[in-house]
Amino acid sequence: MQAIRVKTSSSDTAERSRKGPGRDLLPLLAGVATVVGGVGALLALADVDSPLRGPFTLFFLLAAPSTAIAAALRGLEPFGRVLASLAGAVTLDMLVAQGMLAVHRWSVPGGIVAVAALSSLILLSASVRRRRDRTTGRRTP
Repeated sequence: MQAIRVKTSSSDTAERSRKGPGRDLLPLLAGVATVVGGVGALLALADVDSPLRGPFTLFFLLAAPSTAIAAALRGLEPFGRVLASLAGAVTLDMLVAQGMLAVHRWSVPGGIVAVAALSSLILLSASVRRRRDRTTGRRTP
């Protein structure tokens, strides 16, 4: 029996080397970040005394709005997108805190819920805009 050999180009070899064990690392990190943020929000809402409550809640307060803002700013370069989304997250957190203090309704659970709601609205509007852009792109000849 004769062996059949297939010649591979150097680009095929380079592509295979890129498909190593680290190719699934980004979705894994995104999942871990989602779990950490969710646990932080739950710990703050349930008022659990845990040493992880502070760091995890702070992570949620920064990650939720910055992820939503980054989804809305998909046209920027990656570094500018990260910088703008982090600045927007801090701004959103400060505006929520200032608004709650102005109306004398400050509470930790209320702040967590307000930041989560505003982040969800930003993410929803970005998703709707992206879907609308895809739909109008197909109709044009």
